[in-house]
Amino acid sequence: MGEKASSGGVLVEKLLRAKSDILGEAAMRQTNGPSYEFFRDVLPPLRYVNAAFKHYPIVLGTLGGLLKPRLISNGSAINARANLGTWREVGFPVMFAVGDGETFGADLARLTGPKYEHGYLPIVQMSYKHDGAEYAEESFAGVEEPFSTHGAVFLEFSLTGGKVGKVSAKVGAEGTVKAEDGCLRNDQGKTLVQFSSDWKWDEASRMLTAHLQAGHNAFLCIFTEPSDRSVGSVGSDRYKRQRELCTKFWSNLINRGMTLDTPEPIVNDAWRSLVIGTLTCLKGDELCYSAGNIYERLFEAECGDGMRGLLLFGYRDDAKKMLPPLMAYQQQGLAFHDAAFKLQLLAHYYWLTRDAEFIRSHKDDWRRSTEVITSGREPGSGLLPPENYCGDISEQVYSLNSNANAWRGLRDLSAVLAEVGENYESARLADEAKGFKSAILDAADKSEFRDTDPPFMPIALFGKEKPYDMITDTMIGSYWNLIIPYVLGSGVFGDDSESTGHILDYLHLHGGICMGLIRFDQHSGLFANEKGIDDLYTLRYVMTLLRRDDPERAIVSLYGKLAQGLTRDTFIGCEGSGLVPQDEDGLPATASATAGRPMYLPPCSSSNSLFLWNLRYLMIQDWDMDDDGKPETLRLMFATPKRWLEDGKTIRIERAPTAFGEVSVVMTSHLKKGEVVAEVNAPERALEKTLLRARVPDGWKVVSAAVGSKTQPVDDRGALDITGMKGKFSVVFTAVKR
Repeated sequence: MGEKASSGGVLVEKLLRAKSDILGEAAMRQTNGPSYEFFRDVLPPLRYVNAAFKHYPIVLGTLGGLLKPRLISNGSAINARANLGTWREVGFPVMFAVGDGETFGADLARLTGPKYEHGYLPIVQMSYKHDGAEYAEESFAGVEEPFSTHGAVFLEFSLTGGKVGKVSAKVGAEGTVKAEDGCLRNDQGKTLVQFSSDWKWDEASRMLTAHLQAGHNAFLCIFTEPSDRSVGSVGSDRYKRQRELCTKFWSNLINRGMTLDTPEPIVNDAWRSLVIGTLTCLKGDELCYSAGNIYERLFEAECGDGMRGLLLFGYRDDAKKMLPPLMAYQQQGLAFHDAAFKLQLLAHYYWLTRDAEFIRSHKDDWRRSTEVITSGREPGSGLLPPENYCGDISEQVYSLNSNANAWRGLRDLSAVLAEVGENYESARLADEAKGFKSAILDAADKSEFRDTDPPFMPIALFGKEKPYDMITDTMIGSYWNLIIPYVLGSGVFGDDSESTGHILDYLHLHGGICMGLIRFDQHSGLFANEKGIDDLYTLRYVMTLLRRDDPERAIVSLYGKLAQGLTRDTFIGCEGSGLVPQDEDGLPATASATAGRPMYLPPCSSSNSLFLWNLRYLMIQDWDMDDDGKPETLRLMFATPKRWLEDGKTIRIERAPTAFGEVSVVMTSHLKKGEVVAEVNAPERALEKTLLRARVPDGWKVVSAAVGSKTQPVDDRGALDITGMKGKFSVVFTAVKR
């Protein structure tokens, strides 16, 4: 492409005007296809939010914790006030300054970080240069009682450059604050802050101040909710102990899931941090859409996707606890939409776990959802009656989304019920789904606009919605862009149908995609949702690409998300982000140290799920390809980036849950010898089709494969049919230079 952020606003203007994904298409033309490096510097990183603290927050907490303390990402504060109604104020603010009183992180040109311990553990590290000294700040949430239930955040300040320095912490708690025995306590005697002996308290300024020397550190523990337990001061030993517990807690959690290692460290850091970040959004058993703002709540499809992302990565027990709240959830105006995704969620859970008892024990839940759909269909049209276009648009329409996904929910649950012995209900729902699909296809056929290029498929049926030349030129067009991937994901048209192809082409040719991500412009002045992307809604677009065996576009989405849909080195996503760079005051900016892109209400568990699903399905695909609701096809290593099999590199995925049981594949490239070796541990359950592919770098071609002493042909894209093979076995692919 050759155009980076340093070229001013030229590239941004091109992106905003482009009807095609100019960056994605350029990435696919690179040797070995799309890469993180290609996308990394085309735009400044995500950085700013619409809150008084301006810099995006990093939510700290523990698994299921009810309190969600926030660290401001430039290191300036813990629990800073947002002073805006879309955010939830938590705890009391503590603001940090260095030297003569300059706010920590005030000048981004002198800030390094933030970043995570080992690249993914939620121990946040950054440093800041000021007046000849360099200050390091490290913070993490306590995972042990009483710290975990009180949202306690531990901090360490130290010098990494210079001989002396000064750091201060201004405590914004209301009421009387007294210092005694290494603690700040309120007028009820509850502990607000623990501090080490290096800090001195000034009651008049409400300031803790520590003079630092090289090798001598100052420690704090800030309680989001004041504690009535006498916990004493915090020094080096307590800090180290709590840091070790935090490291162990999150490391053990990561190890509890499947093993996944790619040749790219940033990809490995990203998925691990996204698993942790998703679980940090868990509030009790509710996997919230976000934390610390008005989105700290459930949404059926979006939060279900977050739960399923964890399930795909091996967190079966955690995901199981999240299911009941999602099955009970209701949103006014979206009864059919919600019922549809409850059934799909339940079916996906079953195939990945084969937990028949859970399905039987939640009969009342799935019966309620099936009844909403089956009793709701109109006798005349065979469709569901009008409901809200989507959550943000209350206009009542005959919705292709609600109908298609309600059909999918009935069809999928029917197949599950046949497996668990609910034969009567299975047959009833299968019959209902058959007639329902016919009605949907008939309505879609009558509603499609064929005088556009390509034909346009509306969400609002029967002429209520017209084609959009540039999809994001209007608010309703932008919402069509968010919702149409749900229609693709329903599979109502079939993956290889003309209608599915037309929808994909419309997205690709009418401004629906940027860097492989769904574009959005709300046209309402809402921060960060103007001229940007809502990438979490990309998920079913990517799944459709992969089912159609279009790996390069799916890889564009993976790296577009990693490079421009997540914060740099902390991997935090959001609902919506702007493409237009700005500075911290919201003014246009391109190449300066303060240039960053706006984010709307981070973090977002559903945004995390896009990357997690995409990465998993690049390697492990368990599909229902014959459209009967029951998965029967397993495709292994079918869409991995070509550079992952450069000579000497290894891709490893072990204990991956699938619809057929756990799967492991370790694939190592020995291209200097003309070989790629795969060690496979396949499920014992019988499958109709199992395929294994080796996607080698450009300039190479896989020509055959050997299992034991038997050489077998591969297809023209390097895939071997291993149907019927079970347990552990090795495959040696032979590759030659083109």
